Amino acid sequence: MRQLLIVFFMLFSASAWAETRDPANHFFQPKFGDFQADLQEAKKQGKKGIFLFFEMDDCPFCERMKTTILNQAEVQDAFRAKFLVYSIDVNGDTEMTDFQGKDTSEKAFAFANRVRATPTLLFFDLDGKLITRHTGPTKDKAEFLLLGRYAAEGAYATQPFAKYKQGK
Repeated sequence: MRQLLIVFFMLFSASAWAETRDPANHFFQPKFGDFQADLQEAKKQGKKGIFLFFEMDDCPFCERMKTTILNQAEVQDAFRAKFLVYSIDVNGDTEMTDFQGKDTSEKAFAFANRVRATPTLLFFDLDGKLITRHTGPTKDKAEFLLLGRYAAEGAYATQPFAKYKQGK
């Protein structure tokens, strides 16, 4: 019984040992404001596509994701290995160029991509085509990592994420 208790505590505390890093510096990449150029860079680096995290100030769900999921080294490393990763402010006036080469603002880009709640997680392929969308926060780190795998492996082409999750 004592050994079982020790094993339980070790497993329980293992998550506390997980390395955390500031998402602003280690998850999100600096934006240059030109998604057409970013697509070329993603191709050059052998990425699967571009991941966009749509957020807004004072969004409690965005903040929870940043402090419990996006700050995890394992998550940061997994996503940055497969995608270029950017944050988009749904209320932002920062000028940018969208995937089609059109000049726009972050706010207008979010509206054009039907972002109506935050966070909204969008994955784009190397042609700038939206391949999957997840509205709202993920339940936990495991679900977020699974969502990334779903997009990177191309499972979106044959089944919805809810069905993909059931098989994993």
